[in-house]
Amino acid sequence: MHHWLESCETDFLLFTQTVCPYCTRAKNALAAKGLTYTEVNFDHEGELRWEVMRETGHRTVPICFDMRGENPVFVGGSDHLLIYLD
Repeated sequence: MHHWLESCETDFLLFTQTVCPYCTRAKNALAAKGLTYTEVNFDHEGELRWEVMRETGHRTVPICFDMRGENPVFVGGSDHLLIYLD
């Protein structure tokens, strides 16, 4: 498992960027459900964006993972997350 997944102790892990309405929508959806999340902003992480994109195949932000189970579950972007939480 990748180091960026190992250290997360919240319900969800979100990879985001500054000024991203879809990221805001994802964070609001999680907060509305009372779920916790860790946010990693790609604007401050250099090469991490390309590493996460290579691993998930997902090219836009947010990139969401459900961390509640034994193994992380890649959910997708904000549209995927809203369906997943429904």
